[in-house]
Amino acid sequence: MVAAADDLARRTARWGTTVVVDGPALLGERAALSGMGRNGDTSVGGSARFVRAADGWIVLNLPRPADVESLPALVGRSLDADDWPAIAGGIASLTGAEVVETARLLGLAAAVPGSWSEAVPSPGRELHRGGGRRIVDRPLVVDLTSLWAGPLAGGLLADAGARVVKVEGAGRPDGARGGTPEFFNLLNHAKECVEVDFSATWDRALLRGLLRAADLVLEGSRPRVMDQLGIDPAELADAGVCWLSINAYGRCGDAALRVGFGDDTAVAGGLWLAGDPPNFVADAVADPIAGLAAAALGAQMLASEQAAVAEVPLARAAAWANSGAMPGAMPESTGPGMHNDGGRWIVDLGDERVPVQQPGHRRLRSAAKPVGSHNALLRAEFDTRR
Repeated sequence: MVAAADDLARRTARWGTTVVVDGPALLGERAALSGMGRNGDTSVGGSARFVRAADGWIVLNLPRPADVESLPALVGRSLDADDWPAIAGGIASLTGAEVVETARLLGLAAAVPGSWSEAVPSPGRELHRGGGRRIVDRPLVVDLTSLWAGPLAGGLLADAGARVVKVEGAGRPDGARGGTPEFFNLLNHAKECVEVDFSATWDRALLRGLLRAADLVLEGSRPRVMDQLGIDPAELADAGVCWLSINAYGRCGDAALRVGFGDDTAVAGGLWLAGDPPNFVADAVADPIAGLAAAALGAQMLASEQAAVAEVPLARAAAWANSGAMPGAMPESTGPGMHNDGGRWIVDLGDERVPVQQPGHRRLRSAAKPVGSHNALLRAEFDTRR
């Protein structure tokens, strides 16, 4: 996180205000503002757990109501979402690969620890080189992302001076709006907000106008979502619009079909603590790692005279952190022991017992705007039907 924070400061200075953040401190912002704490083999948010499959540990993450409805198809029996012993019993006869493949088909988030096997010299990569573009003083960033990683990237670019427009679906706002308000405000307070009905011709014209006018598009969905909307990132890049995907496992191959969130993708990338059962390193740690890395890459793209399509997958960013490219990473094989001592988590470093530092957060500013607050303004400015 230190390296990514240094990259962000250096790259934002090339076209806007230098953004200086404490990279490692970003890891604990949601926990600090929500009052959540470390839970060992259960994620900080409570929706993910380590479960033993037939050939070793896996992580299963069930953060959405729809995930619960898919559980019987995953484990082959009807059960309650809170009955983790029963869930574990259903998974015990399956291999980790079987669980992950079935989860992929069902749209569930599951991962085998350390399964991201690709070498990762950087948290992101370029997928397509596009056409020429102008470097402007106040670039337009269209933020199609939700939850944590993408909104963090967009918020940091707004701090650098970019005009950031947050796009939310009609009837499907960013799910983080339903969480801790202070955390949502921290990530989104500087953004203009527009609500788009993706099934309506009028609204799709507005979206097309926004995307064509953008200097950078931040997007966090699986590729099929853009395919269904008739949006081709490579085509936009050829026309001079930068495109940066921040999703679970990237835009390419079968991995692009997988669902993933910050806790399970972190474990896939190798960030977990050894034990029986293993423990989570931090709160959805792949999210802030990928968000900060994406902000740095996005700032670099905005300073370039050539557009491109690039990606910062959460699992790749976690693997990059685990590889030692990021100071402070704790690989599973060599990481220190951690245990709960009377309600306080302790790290054993040789003969020394070090208490885990309490999380903090950046200064809170204004509140984020309600959904669709800038609809009229943005329609007048960007609707291609006008």
